[in-house]
Amino acid sequence: MGGILAYVLIFLVSVVSYIIKKRDKKESCTGIKLPPGSMGWPYIGETLQLYSQDPNVFFSSKQKRYGEIFKTHILGCPSVMLASPEAARFVLVTQAHLFKPTYPKSKEHLIGPSALFFHQGDYHVRLRKLVQGSLSLDAIRNLVADISATAASILDSWDGGRVLNTFQEMKTFSFEVGILAIFGNLEAHYREELNRSYRIVDKGYNSFPTSLPGTPFKKAVLARKRLSKILDDIVCERKEKRLLEKDLLGCLLNSKDEKGEVLTDDQIADNIIGVLFAAQDTTATAMTWIVKYLHDNQKILEAVKAEQIAIRKLNDEENQPLSWSQARNMPLTHKVVLESLRMASIISFTFREAVADVEYKGKRKYN
Repeated sequence: MGGILAYVLIFLVSVVSYIIKKRDKKESCTGIKLPPGSMGWPYIGETLQLYSQDPNVFFSSKQKRYGEIFKTHILGCPSVMLASPEAARFVLVTQAHLFKPTYPKSKEHLIGPSALFFHQGDYHVRLRKLVQGSLSLDAIRNLVADISATAASILDSWDGGRVLNTFQEMKTFSFEVGILAIFGNLEAHYREELNRSYRIVDKGYNSFPTSLPGTPFKKAVLARKRLSKILDDIVCERKEKRLLEKDLLGCLLNSKDEKGEVLTDDQIADNIIGVLFAAQDTTATAMTWIVKYLHDNQKILEAVKAEQIAIRKLNDEENQPLSWSQARNMPLTHKVVLESLRMASIISFTFREAVADVEYKGKRKYN
């Protein structure tokens, strides 16, 4: 799913992380020419500049100065930034075999090293199938009523005339739906504890990585440990009750590899947190863009409202919740969603590591 979303981005900044030892010596010995740009200070590079402002401002200013290809050094990674749809296709599609998914160690530390997108090979394939199976159409079909109820509850919380941050409200909604898909109808106290700790991890995820007490990153590290404890309690309770649920947790608990070995509790926790991270921001961003585009086109907005009001009126008359068949029969709403995904940038950037020297546009080589 993430690969499909990345492909349709209008503007995607793809961060291709490369490992260079003795950069100057290697350039002079091999003739490799790196793109223009700045590597910043030793060790910290330009990470402080990145997080002292909106990251999008940092990247756009670099792009204006150096063009669509430039070098930098962020989060401990010497990097080459590629900032165009053509470059994104080069890295993610046409020459994808020259790159592998990678993330800065700070991000891997917060999510968990066993999360599927930090791996390749059999383990990655196994976990991807489990995640896709738990989020299949058949699985979502059974969650329609619960998702609808969650949406209604979120909307009710908006009463009171206060100013709302659309993106943050969409993140709240996508988190609650993610909890449904992962755990089913989780007990309220578990849901609240997960939400409290997850918000701290989320806030520190894109902060400057440091172990100094009181910093957002350090708070995130501590909150991540609390998340592990909460997930351990939920897993132990599920095992004790011997429940055979078909949610993501159930799929992870019941999975066995070819040798008959099950996943460890740490592997389960890392992949649950990884799925929450992978799904929440992208989903919330997509919904925020949909709200924005509908606001900008009142004619389309009124047509979508009419389509939804007709369904709501029918359900009120028959005293029934939203059904799967109704969710699959919203032609205009469906087109709005697809067009929003076509037009909007769902993620600002993603990471890839070159597995060999790469030449792009016949001008520059980097690794």
